[in-house]
Amino acid sequence: MKKILVVDDEPQIVRVIQGYLERAGFQVIRAGDGEEALNLFRRERPDFVILDLNLPGMDGLDVARVIRRESNVPILMLTARVEEVDRITGLELGADDYVTKPFSPREIVARVRAIFRRATETLTETEQLRIGKLEIDLAQRLVTVDGKPVNLTPTEFALLVTLARHPRRVFTRLQLLEHALGTDYPGYERTIDAHIKNLRAKIEPNPRRPTYIQTVFGVGYKLEITEDA
Repeated sequence: MKKILVVDDEPQIVRVIQGYLERAGFQVIRAGDGEEALNLFRRERPDFVILDLNLPGMDGLDVARVIRRESNVPILMLTARVEEVDRITGLELGADDYVTKPFSPREIVARVRAIFRRATETLTETEQLRIGKLEIDLAQRLVTVDGKPVNLTPTEFALLVTLARHPRRVFTRLQLLEHALGTDYPGYERTIDAHIKNLRAKIEPNPRRPTYIQTVFGVGYKLEITEDA
């Protein structure tokens, strides 16, 4: 049974989310603030974290930052903040997705299931995708750059595989949402930019001058094959 850590300082919200998740077959542990969340995270090692950004004391963004330094566990953010910059900041810290308040508990369950699908999807291909020093082992879900392993979140892995399967093909942000994250994914197109930024930080020799993932201005992104790659 998958274990999910739900972090929110509003007990009623936590109770509702817990009830829906437990009916969907998940085990739930709860925290009401950032410090408690990190203590539980380290002790219980959950498979998934649902994290409110507006926490007393230690902010949810700081909690996400610490978790991401220690683990690639999927993170779903809850936020009442209306500014896009807050959502993008959370995604750039490595969160997989976000939901804005107020929300439907059924949507939470759907998002959790979608992210778990990306994390556990069985890829039947036995071959590796190789582009220069970048290698992707599809069956084992392993990524290496110049022989060194790279730890990616489920969302980052899905995006990289989509681009690597079609080198030099230009994808719009919407196409990447549909191909990598599923046609039922309800996120905004601009969230792709945050995930691409994270990918570049992990696979590029110089993320500010990317070799692999190229921006096609006004359109989207492509994975380029160059002499350096």
